[in-house]
Amino acid sequence: MKNLKNLIIACSILISGFVGCATGPSEIDAQLAAFQASNPQSILVVPAVNRSLYVEAPNYFLSSLPIPIANKGYYVFPVNTVKMILEQEGLYEAEQVYQLEAAKLAGMFGADAILYVTIVQWTATYVLLAAQVTVEVDYRMIDKENVEIWKAHKRMVYTPQRSNSNNAMANLITDLVVAAATRAAPNYMPLVNQANTAVFFTDYTALPSGPYLEVP
Repeated sequence: MKNLKNLIIACSILISGFVGCATGPSEIDAQLAAFQASNPQSILVVPAVNRSLYVEAPNYFLSSLPIPIANKGYYVFPVNTVKMILEQEGLYEAEQVYQLEAAKLAGMFGADAILYVTIVQWTATYVLLAAQVTVEVDYRMIDKENVEIWKAHKRMVYTPQRSNSNNAMANLITDLVVAAATRAAPNYMPLVNQANTAVFFTDYTALPSGPYLEVP
């Protein structure tokens, strides 16, 4: 009887797991359907909200977005021009921009959709001989009708490879120097570019090809 009870519980857990997994593809299909129904051709990229302690993170990240989105076949409004126009309208902070209704913001530029980005992490940590650089970002796209048509989340981590020679003392010194250099001048952009490539091109979140995609 005890074995039968355990079997029933195990089966229930297994079935629950299948049901839980089924919600994933459904959400993806719904997101894809919303995107296709909206059929955006032009995308407005607005300044990123920064939840990290690195002040320059939004500027770096903003500069990384136009090329991958354009490479997917969409017209991208020049990000520096957009930022300047928003500032002329008194919108100096990203949080102010995000409080505007998407339809109104899209109408200012004649955009079909708006890409909002929130930087969750932009850090370089250092513990003894180990250094780690982390970039974590939320992406969200709203069309001119105020409908969410796409979203993604990505966290990228880089840890310098440890030395592996036969000289233990040389390994120690090399690892110390590399870790210190990584923390002193962390290179975030490779992680940023990898995150963008993943969410726009290779992950399940990949954007459908836009109308201006150049086919070889």
